[in-house]
Amino acid sequence: MSDFLLELRSEEIPARMQDKARDDLARLFAAELAKAGLTAGAVDTYATPRRLVLIARDLPLATEAVSEEVKGPKSSAPPQALDGFLRKTGLTREQLVERDGVLFAITERPGRATADVLAEAIPAIIRGFPWPKSMRWGADSVREDAVRWVRPLQGIVALFGEAIVPVEIGGVTSGATTLGHRFLHPGAITIGSAVDYAEKLRACHVIVDQQERRDLIRARATALAAEAGLVLVQDEGLVAENAGLTEWPVPLLGRFDAEFLSVPPEVIQLTARVNQKYFVCRTPEGALANAFVCTANIEASDGGARIVEGNRKVLAARLSDARFFYDTDLKVPLAEQAAKLDKIVFHEKLGTVADKVDRVAKLARWLVEEGIVKDADPDIAERAARLAKADLVTGMVGEFPELQGLMGGYYAAAQGEDPRVAAAVRDHYKPVGQGDDVPTDPVTVAVSLADKLDSIAQFFAVDLKPSGSKDPFALRRSALAAIALILENRLRFPLETAVKSDVLEFFADRLKVQQREAGVRHDLIDAVFALGGEDDLVRLLARVHALQAFVGTEDGVNLLAGYKRAANILKKEGAPTDIAPVHAGATGLGYDPEPAEAALIAALDAAEPAAARAVAAEDFEGAMAALATLRIPIDAFFDAVTVNDADPAKRTARLALLGRIRQAVHGVADFSRIVEPSR
Repeated sequence: MSDFLLELRSEEIPARMQDKARDDLARLFAAELAKAGLTAGAVDTYATPRRLVLIARDLPLATEAVSEEVKGPKSSAPPQALDGFLRKTGLTREQLVERDGVLFAITERPGRATADVLAEAIPAIIRGFPWPKSMRWGADSVREDAVRWVRPLQGIVALFGEAIVPVEIGGVTSGATTLGHRFLHPGAITIGSAVDYAEKLRACHVIVDQQERRDLIRARATALAAEAGLVLVQDEGLVAENAGLTEWPVPLLGRFDAEFLSVPPEVIQLTARVNQKYFVCRTPEGALANAFVCTANIEASDGGARIVEGNRKVLAARLSDARFFYDTDLKVPLAEQAAKLDKIVFHEKLGTVADKVDRVAKLARWLVEEGIVKDADPDIAERAARLAKADLVTGMVGEFPELQGLMGGYYAAAQGEDPRVAAAVRDHYKPVGQGDDVPTDPVTVAVSLADKLDSIAQFFAVDLKPSGSKDPFALRRSALAAIALILENRLRFPLETAVKSDVLEFFADRLKVQQREAGVRHDLIDAVFALGGEDDLVRLLARVHALQAFVGTEDGVNLLAGYKRAANILKKEGAPTDIAPVHAGATGLGYDPEPAEAALIAALDAAEPAAARAVAAEDFEGAMAALATLRIPIDAFFDAVTVNDADPAKRTARLALLGRIRQAVHGVADFSRIVEPSR
């Protein structure tokens, strides 16, 4: 057994591509080995800005000899079939083996040196690598079959044990030599084997393991902030990005002019993060501090002072731009900005953003006036809706689209708008994803819900619905957000009054997704939706929760089984859904009912009105309790009574009795949609 080391060294690999590149390298390597019947004991991959590395452990020195068998035609097959098989296998008739009248081609494949397998695998991996973007270089770049890599490939280390695996591709020949840190150790390094690779590079100021670099950046940046009496704003994405930009990361803390803190903190953080890849810090009280942490790729002799100063100047220039945008935007009232929205197309079939704003404003006002969203002023809700999209035309949002809504909130507050308006403008996009805060301020709820319902209804109206995995207008996300707003704020209204009827099924599907993590069964949601007329999501979910609790009990399981049995008999007999019910004991039957039959009639006489009263009062647990009283009489009925009696009168009456069971249960939910547990 021996280890294999492969290092593919190039010019800088973009940080965002490195993790996937490691996964792709491991996958392609495993696939190439599998072709030869080889499997490594373990495979580790690493990435730095200048190298992609794989170490495969415990590879055998050679593959085992194998016998390959291919089934052919019958020995009695026509000559044409035999000739075709011989051409395919490259064998003669005499070399075929016959078993039970069938011909087989058996080929002995001798074992191969693993080094030879690796020598073939490396070029295949390089040529088949799925970089999102790749390039050709050098004199051969004009050729269509030229090697492509994310950046020009500069070196290949390929060692199986201590022996070089000979490879030449794109003018690059494999060897045992690599380079250390670009500045701290630019000279050549000779690698002995996979065993000493990481430590030799560490001695030359290259940390190969990306996770080690991430841990170092996170820990040192946190410590620097703490030493300055501050708290680092944690950002795992920024940790990974800085690790992908450095081979020898050295976090450094710097300060920027405190006067920039007059700019909203989100602007400062985004400017530092997006443009400069810097972390920001907060005071122990939670306010943004005038401090940043940058990550150098070098240990400087002056402790990083000049690096920090250079980064401070660059950040200052960026923050000056941000402050200019902020100050300029503040001079224009949001209402004046909103007037420009008629120049922005929302969608070619749905008009401009101004058209959408007008629809949302009217819907937000309606939600308040109808009492659906309580404790809100309709004038304030409409004002907030008409200003909500105004920041889309501001300079700051043009520079940082991620800040839409947020900047509008700042501008509204600074320009003297009602605080409720400013809050609604700021938060009306929420919730934007799982785990995001769900607004509860009434004005914000009205604007946010109106915005999402309008998008869903309008895109459905022009037949631009989500299809399969495609959802270009994020309508599924909008529906989940609308559901969260409705449930969190317990908004009571029939959804169909705000959206078209064909949207209800879409909401039902999204409700299943939204409730899945809460452990709610989707078939129970179907069972309640199937009743029709139940599109008050708060009431619907309360009914579903009560139903889920009930069907998990012994009474619920047995009642469901009894219902299914009754429904199956009615279906088999072709009984109509509106057959005349049987009420009040034996009255009107025309025969003396059997005791179990009479008991079921009496139980239904009591349970049906009790369940109906409970449903009307939204006491769904009480409705389930009423239905639970039917469990024993139904079981006894099926044990003792023959439904398909030879007497037509009895048969008709008993089918009607089963219809009453179905009718009583359907007052709560369509039990036919419920999946019956296996027993």
